[in-house]
Amino acid sequence: MVKMANKRDYYEILGVVKAASKDQIKDAYRKLALQYHPDRNKSPEAEERFKEISEAYAVLSDDEKRRQYDTLGHPGFDQRYTREDIFRGADFDSVFRDLGFGFGIGDLFGSFFGGRDFEEERTSRGRDLAYDLEITLEEAAKGTEKDIRVPRTERCSVCKGTGASIGTSPRTCPRCGGSGRIQNVQRNGFSTFVRVMPCTTCRGRGEIIDSPCKKCRGTGLEKRERNITVRVPAGIDEGYELRLRGEGETPPNEGPPGDLYVLIHTTPHEYFKRDGDDLLYNLTIGFPQATLGTEVSIPTLDGNAYIKIRAGTQPGEIIRLKGKGIPRLRGYGKGDLLVRVDILVPEKLTQQQRTLLEQLAKEFDQNVQPRGRRLRL
Repeated sequence: MVKMANKRDYYEILGVVKAASKDQIKDAYRKLALQYHPDRNKSPEAEERFKEISEAYAVLSDDEKRRQYDTLGHPGFDQRYTREDIFRGADFDSVFRDLGFGFGIGDLFGSFFGGRDFEEERTSRGRDLAYDLEITLEEAAKGTEKDIRVPRTERCSVCKGTGASIGTSPRTCPRCGGSGRIQNVQRNGFSTFVRVMPCTTCRGRGEIIDSPCKKCRGTGLEKRERNITVRVPAGIDEGYELRLRGEGETPPNEGPPGDLYVLIHTTPHEYFKRDGDDLLYNLTIGFPQATLGTEVSIPTLDGNAYIKIRAGTQPGEIIRLKGKGIPRLRGYGKGDLLVRVDILVPEKLTQQQRTLLEQLAKEFDQNVQPRGRRLRL
């Protein structure tokens, strides 16, 4: 259980008497919030003072919590309520809406607990989307821009997201007072359980639409196909994800849109295989070329290039062309082009070719004549 050390009396903090009405408590908190709100007061002690007055208001504005606080005092009250329980169900929205600050109940919970709170559902992000993008090896190496069409949920183009028909506006829900939530209090002996739930009248929106927009039918959202330009950086590889912030779906609440994740796929290349930042190329040459040496033309991503084949090159030997590979995605320079040499063995020979090879085999003292048939005894 998290507690504040050396707590002062809640009535003293707000500067009200014990017999103060709920309206008087709210007015007192509003005046102090104007003085110590983090959006207005940047002094180091203002934030702690703001937390203190907010905790006092959260308790004294709730009938059940106030009754238990008056009965038990700080020691007994703190044994029953965690700080999160103290703030749960408190009506800060109307106060901050009146003051016009951007720092509301969600920020209060973030500053106190650093985590998720019950208001987060109303301000949660929209859904993330995924898109599979296929590019060529050349595009992966040099970078490119691609225009893609993404179907997604956006704010309604007619009502601009209000959900109400043109010329009308949503009205504040009378049941929840615009907070979008209601409290369900259950008492069991000395224990009291307060459950905060979305308002069933407005479905958690805090507003009621009497004349829904015909385009979106009151949802404030519509499906639309959007053209998006994706900038693919040079050096990107198969399986990489590009994150486009805010290009996902718009949520049916006050939260920001989700993100779009573009998954990169590279089409197989006619000549090359990729190994990290290096490219692999299989070069097939003839036996005389490998034996005597030569110069041959090979493809690269920058056009054809000539390489030298040394005399006596062996099958499987690797020739490295530095800087002819893929640019490093998060660094400088490029990978290499690795040329693997294969030796072509002809399957059919003319009589003249066979005679010449037999003569060469004789020079190397290599037997190429088929062995004679063995006699059966």
